[in-house]
Amino acid sequence: MDPDIITTIAATLTTVSLLPQMIKTIRTKETHAISLWMYILYVTGVGFWTLAGVALNSTPMVIGNGIGFFMACIILALKIKQDVLGRKP
Repeated sequence: MDPDIITTIAATLTTVSLLPQMIKTIRTKETHAISLWMYILYVTGVGFWTLAGVALNSTPMVIGNGIGFFMACIILALKIKQDVLGRKP
């Protein structure tokens, strides 16, 4: 199987998996049940996967992980704003 096809499928699935949490977090403005450290590690990992995609010249890796990075950063920013800085929406 073509590695680009596998990468595209993997990037699509992992990116789409963030949608329900991002939508719920934006709608409810509630982040209490979300793990701060999980999102810190996730954002860091996806950032490195994006860099790996750039290094490997893999468009599916860059696009999929770049979108996932952006989405996870939104959730992380809301978590930090509410739980760390103590600001309510």
